[in-house]
This record gives sequence, structure tokens and C-alpha cells, in this order.
Amino acid sequence: MPEWINGRNAVYETLRAQRREIVQLALAEGVQRKGRLQEILDLSAKLGVQYKTLPREEFHRFDPGSQGVALQVGAYPYVTLVDILELAAEREEPPFLLLLDTLQDPQNLGTLVRTAEAAEMHGILLPLRRSATVTPAVVKASSGTSEHILIAQYNLAQAISILKENGVWVVGLDAGEDAQPPKEINLDGPLALVVGSEGQGMRRLVKEECDLLMRLQMRGRVDSLNAAVAGSIAIYLASQARG
Repeated sequence: MPEWINGRNAVYETLRAQRREIVQLALAEGVQRKGRLQEILDLSAKLGVQYKTLPREEFHRFDPGSQGVALQVGAYPYVTLVDILELAAEREEPPFLLLLDTLQDPQNLGTLVRTAEAAEMHGILLPLRRSATVTPAVVKASSGTSEHILIAQYNLAQAISILKENGVWVVGLDAGEDAQPPKEINLDGPLALVVGSEGQGMRRLVKEECDLLMRLQMRGRVDSLNAAVAGSIAIYLASQARG
């Protein structure tokens, strides 16, 4: 089913990635064609994408924050775990993946996608059920970076087994007593980071499959972090360790 991507950065990156079927581009009447919007028009012209102009009122059905532009596209192009591992091999780098265990909030998913892409992770795995997926809201929350990074849907417990067979260490974020601080964990090799859901953390079977558990140490009065914040910190620590 076609869907509408809105927001200037999200639309621009979707066009730039060229991974989806492009149906049509829509602009709001009277919108100033400069800056990022002009870049969108220039890029769409190069790609042969036609656009239509609509009354501003019609843009409320996309999103009140659509910024005067929307792009109708085909479904998100999920990949396979093999595709992600092959990308790491093509780059001649140890695999670097993010596994998200039943994360529910689209904003959190978008934030983690954006962080993962900025850290040049090779891909992200989402569960097959009970999880946020790559919807237009996630594309917008990620500022369109979801269109560049590889994302797969998989049974996470099975995926972890496959990763281990390929020499990848699986480290889950956890606040329990068994979890170790980052300085005690080697984060610079083949690595998959697992971030659990908001409030519940990782499911039992996923947690048991992890090689190690990592705890972010809290020094202030708050004893926990939002899933997206904790995951982003862990990604950054691993990215720094990998150089």
C-alpha cells in the first residue's frame, strides 16, 4: 500500500536514497520554494518525479507539521539479515548491528535509527511482532535516515543464534546486577547491541541469548534512562571503541 512521507528532510532523504517506488510529490499552495524545498524540487526533476500543488487545507490529512511538502511512496524495503552481514563484509568491517526488542514508540525508534545511521552501523533488526515498524512517523522522526540504513524484521532469538555462528558478540542493555559497566566490555569487535522495550526491557528469551549484559552507570538522582537515550549512548560508546 502506498503511504505519504512528510517533512522536508524526510522527503529529501527518501528521494536521495532511491530505495522506494515513488508515486507522486505534493506541495502546498503558496509555499516558498527555497532552501531544502528547492533541493527537493531539483532532485525530483532529476529523477523524473512529477509534482502537484494542493490547497494548504489538504495537507492536514498528511500531518499538520508536513512543512508544505509530502511524498507518496511504496512500502518500506526491508532487507534480510544476510544483506546486513554482506554489507559489513563489503566494507571489510566487523559487523555492527542494533537489535530492538519490541520497542513501541515511533519517536524512540526514529531516534535510534538516526543514531545508528550516524554511527555507520550496518543494520537494524526488529521483531516480527509487537514492535514499532518503519512507518511515515518513524521516517520523519529519523529525519529520513531510515531510508539509508538497512533494516530487517526477524525472530530475534533466532537472529542472535545466527549472529553468534558468524562470530558476532551480542551485548544487551540491562539495569540488573549481572550487567557490567561499559569499561569492562570489549565493544570494538563484531558486535550486536540489544535494546529492550520501554519499561519492560528485553524479553526473557532474548536476554538469555545475549553473551553479555551492559549497564549504563547512573550518577545522578534518576536511576534509568529512556530507551532511545540509553540505546544512543551505547551505540556511541561502541562507535568510539571501534574508532
